[in-house]
Amino acid sequence: MQRCSHSLQHHQLELPYSLIDTSTCKLFSKSIFNDTTSFNITFNFSIAALIGMRVLRSLEVLKLGVVNYLDALKLQEKLVLDRKSHRICDTLLSLQHPPTYTVGKRQTVHNLLIPQSELEQIGAELHYTQRGGDITFHGPHQAILYPIISLRDMGIGARSYVEKMELTMIEMAAQYGVKACPGLAGETGVWVGERKIGAIGVRISNGITSHGLAFNIDPDLSYFRHIVPCGIADKEVTSLRRETDSVLPPEEIMQEQLVSCFARIFGYDNLIWKEDASVVTDGTE
Repeated sequence: MQRCSHSLQHHQLELPYSLIDTSTCKLFSKSIFNDTTSFNITFNFSIAALIGMRVLRSLEVLKLGVVNYLDALKLQEKLVLDRKSHRICDTLLSLQHPPTYTVGKRQTVHNLLIPQSELEQIGAELHYTQRGGDITFHGPHQAILYPIISLRDMGIGARSYVEKMELTMIEMAAQYGVKACPGLAGETGVWVGERKIGAIGVRISNGITSHGLAFNIDPDLSYFRHIVPCGIADKEVTSLRRETDSVLPPEEIMQEQLVSCFARIFGYDNLIWKEDASVVTDGTE
Protein backbone atom coordinates (compact mmCIF):
# COMPACT_ATOMS: atom_id res chain seq x y z
CA MET A 1 0.00 0.00 0.00
CA GLN A 2 1.38 3.38 -0.99
CA ARG A 3 1.21 5.81 1.89
CA CYS A 4 2.04 9.10 0.31
CA SER A 5 4.26 11.07 -1.99
CA HIS A 6 6.24 14.09 -0.86
CA SER A 7 8.25 16.77 -2.57
CA LEU A 8 10.60 18.28 -0.04
CA GLN A 9 10.86 22.05 -0.16
CA HIS A 10 14.05 23.62 1.15
CA HIS A 11 13.87 26.99 2.82
CA GLN A 12 15.58 29.77 0.88
CA LEU A 13 18.03 31.72 3.00
CA GLU A 14 17.79 35.50 3.24
CA LEU A 15 20.63 37.97 3.61
CA PRO A 16 21.25 39.42 7.08
CA TYR A 17 20.29 43.00 7.65
CA SER A 18 23.13 45.49 8.09
CA LEU A 19 21.31 48.78 7.94
CA ILE A 20 21.28 49.71 11.62
CA ASP A 21 24.12 50.04 14.11
CA THR A 22 22.85 48.38 17.28
CA SER A 23 25.76 49.40 19.52
CA THR A 24 24.10 52.49 21.00
CA CYS A 25 20.78 50.71 21.43
CA LYS A 26 22.43 48.11 23.66
CA LEU A 27 22.99 50.81 26.28
CA PHE A 28 19.34 50.36 27.22
CA SER A 29 19.59 46.60 27.70
CA LYS A 30 20.47 46.64 31.41
CA SER A 31 17.55 48.87 32.28
CA ILE A 32 14.98 46.71 30.48
CA PHE A 33 16.35 43.16 30.39
CA ASN A 34 18.16 40.98 32.88
CA ASP A 35 20.95 40.19 30.45
CA THR A 36 22.37 41.22 27.11
CA THR A 37 21.39 37.97 25.38
CA SER A 38 17.67 38.49 25.97
CA PHE A 39 17.97 42.07 24.76
CA ASN A 40 19.80 41.05 21.61
CA ILE A 41 17.22 38.40 20.70
CA THR A 42 14.25 40.75 21.21
CA PHE A 43 15.95 43.75 19.59
CA ASN A 44 17.06 41.84 16.52
CA PHE A 45 13.61 40.40 15.87
CA SER A 46 11.99 43.82 16.39
CA ILE A 47 14.32 45.56 13.94
CA ALA A 48 13.90 42.79 11.41
CA ALA A 49 10.14 43.25 11.57
CA LEU A 50 10.46 47.01 11.11
CA ILE A 51 12.63 46.80 8.01
CA GLY A 52 10.84 43.80 6.53
CA MET A 53 13.78 41.42 6.62
CA ARG A 54 14.55 38.22 8.51
CA VAL A 55 17.40 37.89 10.96
CA LEU A 56 19.78 35.03 10.28
CA ARG A 57 18.47 32.38 12.64
CA SER A 58 20.98 30.55 14.81
CA LEU A 59 20.67 27.11 16.35
CA GLU A 60 23.02 25.90 19.06
CA VAL A 61 23.66 22.17 18.68
CA LEU A 62 24.90 20.17 21.67
CA LYS A 63 26.56 16.91 20.55
CA LEU A 64 26.36 14.78 23.67
CA GLY A 65 27.04 11.19 22.61
CA VAL A 66 25.37 8.45 24.71
CA VAL A 67 23.52 10.00 27.65
CA ASN A 68 21.49 8.44 30.45
CA TYR A 69 17.81 9.24 29.90
CA LEU A 70 17.21 10.98 33.23
CA ASP A 71 20.30 13.15 32.77
CA ALA A 72 19.03 14.22 29.35
CA LEU A 73 15.59 14.93 30.79
CA LYS A 74 17.05 17.10 33.55
CA LEU A 75 19.08 19.04 30.99
CA GLN A 76 16.00 19.59 28.82
CA GLU A 77 14.03 20.94 31.76
CA LYS A 78 16.78 23.45 32.55
CA LEU A 79 17.12 24.54 28.93
CA VAL A 80 13.36 25.01 28.58
CA LEU A 81 13.42 27.45 31.50
CA ASP A 82 16.42 29.23 29.99
CA ARG A 83 14.69 29.50 26.60
CA LYS A 84 11.48 30.82 28.14
CA SER A 85 13.42 33.60 29.84
CA HIS A 86 15.46 34.34 26.68
CA ARG A 87 18.75 33.39 28.33
CA ILE A 88 19.61 31.10 25.41
CA CYS A 89 18.78 30.91 21.73
CA ASP A 90 17.08 27.90 20.13
CA THR A 91 19.00 24.78 21.11
CA LEU A 92 19.12 21.23 19.78
CA LEU A 93 20.36 18.19 21.71
CA SER A 94 21.85 15.48 19.48
CA LEU A 95 22.44 12.25 21.38
CA GLN A 96 21.74 8.56 21.94
CA HIS A 97 20.51 6.69 25.02
CA PRO A 98 21.37 3.38 26.64
CA PRO A 99 18.48 0.86 26.26
CA THR A 100 15.47 2.70 27.66
CA TYR A 101 11.70 2.45 27.39
CA THR A 102 9.72 5.66 27.89
CA VAL A 103 5.99 6.08 28.40
CA GLY A 104 4.14 9.26 27.42
CA LYS A 105 1.82 11.30 29.62
CA ARG A 106 -1.13 8.99 28.90
CA GLN A 107 0.71 6.42 31.06
CA THR A 108 -0.01 3.52 28.68
CA VAL A 109 2.28 1.10 30.49
CA HIS A 110 -0.04 -1.75 29.46
CA ASN A 111 1.76 -1.59 26.10
CA LEU A 112 4.86 -2.91 27.84
CA LEU A 113 4.56 -6.64 27.10
CA ILE A 114 6.92 -7.98 29.76
CA PRO A 115 6.82 -7.54 33.55
CA GLN A 116 8.74 -4.50 34.72
CA SER A 117 10.71 -6.81 36.99
CA GLU A 118 12.28 -8.39 33.89
CA LEU A 119 13.63 -5.15 32.41
CA GLU A 120 16.90 -5.45 34.28
CA GLN A 121 17.47 -8.87 32.72
CA ILE A 122 17.40 -7.38 29.23
CA GLY A 123 19.51 -4.39 30.27
CA ALA A 124 16.80 -1.76 29.89
CA GLU A 125 15.24 0.98 32.03
CA LEU A 126 11.67 2.31 32.09
CA HIS A 127 10.80 5.97 32.62
CA TYR A 128 7.53 7.88 32.69
CA THR A 129 7.48 11.25 30.93
CA GLN A 130 5.26 14.25 30.21
CA ARG A 131 5.68 14.08 26.43
CA GLY A 132 2.91 13.19 24.04
CA GLY A 133 2.67 9.78 22.45
CA ASP A 134 2.72 6.22 23.71
CA ILE A 135 5.48 3.85 24.77
CA THR A 136 8.67 3.69 22.72
CA PHE A 137 12.23 2.42 22.90
CA HIS A 138 15.50 4.36 22.82
CA GLY A 139 18.87 2.73 22.47
CA PRO A 140 22.33 2.77 20.93
CA HIS A 141 22.55 3.31 17.16
CA GLN A 142 19.38 5.41 17.21
CA ALA A 143 19.78 9.12 16.42
CA ILE A 144 17.81 11.30 18.81
CA LEU A 145 17.10 15.02 18.51
CA TYR A 146 15.58 17.04 21.36
CA PRO A 147 14.78 20.58 20.14
CA ILE A 148 14.44 23.32 22.76
CA ILE A 149 13.03 25.98 20.46
CA SER A 150 10.44 28.76 20.52
CA LEU A 151 7.50 28.05 18.23
CA ARG A 152 6.17 31.55 18.89
CA ASP A 153 9.33 33.16 17.55
CA MET A 154 9.11 30.84 14.57
CA GLY A 155 5.43 31.63 14.02
CA ILE A 156 4.22 28.03 13.78
CA GLY A 157 1.85 25.85 15.78
CA ALA A 158 2.09 22.35 17.19
CA ARG A 159 0.77 20.59 14.09
CA SER A 160 3.20 22.34 11.76
CA TYR A 161 6.01 21.60 14.19
CA VAL A 162 5.30 17.86 14.17
CA GLU A 163 5.02 17.87 10.37
CA LYS A 164 8.45 19.49 10.12
CA MET A 165 9.86 16.88 12.48
CA GLU A 166 8.46 14.20 10.17
CA LEU A 167 9.98 15.92 7.14
CA THR A 168 13.34 16.00 8.91
CA MET A 169 13.39 12.19 9.09
CA ILE A 170 11.90 11.79 5.62
CA GLU A 171 14.70 13.90 4.14
CA MET A 172 17.29 11.96 6.12
CA ALA A 173 16.01 8.64 4.79
CA ALA A 174 15.90 10.02 1.25
CA GLN A 175 19.65 10.73 1.38
CA TYR A 176 20.15 6.96 1.48
CA GLY A 177 17.59 6.13 -1.20
CA VAL A 178 14.82 5.20 1.24
CA LYS A 179 11.32 6.55 0.62
CA ALA A 180 9.70 7.30 3.97
CA CYS A 181 6.37 8.96 4.66
CA PRO A 182 4.24 10.16 7.59
CA GLY A 183 1.88 7.56 9.00
CA LEU A 184 -1.71 7.15 7.99
CA ALA A 185 -4.48 8.50 10.24
CA GLY A 186 -3.75 7.49 13.80
CA GLU A 187 -0.22 6.31 13.00
CA THR A 188 2.40 8.63 14.41
CA GLY A 189 5.98 8.87 13.24
CA VAL A 190 7.61 8.12 9.90
CA TRP A 191 7.20 4.90 7.96
CA VAL A 192 8.73 2.91 5.12
CA GLY A 193 5.74 1.07 3.74
CA GLU A 194 4.22 -0.68 6.76
CA ARG A 195 7.42 -0.45 8.81
CA LYS A 196 8.17 2.34 11.25
CA ILE A 197 11.61 3.93 10.99
CA GLY A 198 11.19 7.05 13.13
CA ALA A 199 9.19 8.08 16.20
CA ILE A 200 8.03 11.47 17.45
CA GLY A 201 6.95 12.43 20.95
CA VAL A 202 6.97 16.08 21.98
CA ARG A 203 6.06 18.41 24.79
CA ILE A 204 5.24 22.10 24.28
CA SER A 205 5.10 24.46 27.26
CA ASN A 206 4.37 28.16 26.70
CA GLY A 207 5.49 27.78 23.11
CA ILE A 208 8.82 26.11 24.02
CA THR A 209 9.42 22.55 22.83
CA SER A 210 11.16 19.60 24.46
CA HIS A 211 11.53 15.86 23.85
CA GLY A 212 11.53 15.23 20.09
CA LEU A 213 12.33 12.53 17.53
CA ALA A 214 14.15 9.21 17.33
CA PHE A 215 15.43 7.94 13.97
CA ASN A 216 16.48 4.30 13.71
CA ILE A 217 19.92 3.99 12.13
CA ASP A 218 20.78 0.47 13.26
CA PRO A 219 19.41 -0.19 16.77
CA ASP A 220 18.81 -3.65 18.22
CA LEU A 221 15.25 -4.09 16.98
CA SER A 222 14.62 -7.03 19.32
CA TYR A 223 13.88 -4.53 22.09
CA PHE A 224 10.74 -3.46 20.22
CA ARG A 225 9.31 -6.97 20.60
CA HIS A 226 8.69 -6.25 24.28
CA ILE A 227 6.32 -3.32 23.61
CA VAL A 228 3.49 -2.22 21.35
CA PRO A 229 5.54 0.57 19.74
CA CYS A 230 3.72 3.89 20.04
CA GLY A 231 0.56 1.92 20.83
CA ILE A 232 0.19 0.69 17.23
CA ALA A 233 -0.28 -3.08 17.17
CA ASP A 234 0.71 -5.50 14.41
CA LYS A 235 3.22 -3.14 12.79
CA GLU A 236 6.93 -3.73 12.29
CA VAL A 237 9.76 -1.45 13.30
CA THR A 238 12.64 -1.06 10.88
CA SER A 239 15.94 0.77 10.55
CA LEU A 240 17.91 2.58 7.90
CA ARG A 241 20.39 -0.29 7.88
CA ARG A 242 17.62 -2.71 6.91
CA GLU A 243 16.06 -0.49 4.28
CA THR A 244 19.06 0.74 2.28
CA ASP A 245 21.67 -0.85 0.08
CA SER A 246 23.93 2.15 0.66
CA VAL A 247 27.06 1.89 2.75
CA LEU A 248 26.41 3.83 5.94
CA PRO A 249 29.08 6.25 7.19
CA PRO A 250 30.10 6.47 10.87
CA GLU A 251 27.15 7.27 13.11
CA GLU A 252 28.64 10.57 14.24
CA ILE A 253 28.45 11.76 10.63
CA MET A 254 24.90 10.46 10.31
CA GLN A 255 23.79 12.31 13.43
CA GLU A 256 25.28 15.48 11.95
CA GLN A 257 23.38 14.79 8.72
CA LEU A 258 20.14 14.48 10.68
CA VAL A 259 20.87 17.79 12.42
CA SER A 260 21.49 19.40 9.02
CA CYS A 261 18.15 18.07 7.76
CA PHE A 262 16.46 19.55 10.82
CA ALA A 263 18.14 22.92 10.26
CA ARG A 264 17.09 23.06 6.60
CA ILE A 265 13.49 22.09 7.29
CA PHE A 266 13.15 24.61 10.14
CA GLY A 267 15.01 27.41 8.36
CA TYR A 268 18.08 27.84 10.54
CA ASP A 269 20.93 29.61 8.80
CA ASN A 270 23.71 29.33 11.36
CA LEU A 271 24.59 26.19 13.33
CA ILE A 272 26.72 26.60 16.45
CA TRP A 273 28.19 23.20 17.30
CA LYS A 274 29.22 22.37 20.86
CA GLU A 275 30.50 19.14 22.41
CA ASP A 276 30.71 20.12 26.08
CA ALA A 277 29.55 17.03 27.98
CA SER A 278 29.64 18.96 31.27
CA VAL A 279 26.19 20.38 30.52
CA VAL A 280 24.77 16.91 31.15
CA THR A 281 26.37 16.44 34.55
CA ASP A 282 26.20 19.90 36.06
CA GLY A 283 23.59 21.72 33.97
CA THR A 284 26.01 24.51 33.09
CA GLU A 285 28.21 25.42 30.21
